[in-house]
Amino acid sequence: MFQGATELTLDAKGRLAIPSRHREALQVQAEGKLVLTAHPHRCLVLYPRPGWDPIRSRIMAFPSLDAQASKLQRLLVGFAEEVDMDGAGRVLISPELRKFASLDKHVMLVGQGSHLELWSLEAWEAQLGEIMAQGDKLLPPGMENFSL
Repeated sequence: MFQGATELTLDAKGRLAIPSRHREALQVQAEGKLVLTAHPHRCLVLYPRPGWDPIRSRIMAFPSLDAQASKLQRLLVGFAEEVDMDGAGRVLISPELRKFASLDKHVMLVGQGSHLELWSLEAWEAQLGEIMAQGDKLLPPGMENFSL
């Protein structure tokens, strides 16, 4: 279970050092074999390889002649890259994925249960601003009785 948000720094080669609390889980779940891909919200998602495989299968089962389905396939599967954690627990983010998500030096790694999201710091702060601006309208229909 991946949770929590951590501000991190990409090195000059575009490598991300995975925090130790996530590194161990990624080693156990996937032996360091990961998939990194684009997300429609202009961030990246990082999955343990075994967690990505069923998602990819579902995406590829979409009807190939459906225009919307093809757009999602191009984005999610087209950008998907298999990456390995190195001995220091780092993953290399390709220039294409860095460009897609506008990743610069400062990034946010955000746990989402089964996977992690990687945001540029600026995009993450904008995302938080949008969330806070919604106030009482944040909950989707049907979740009005949700409480913490």
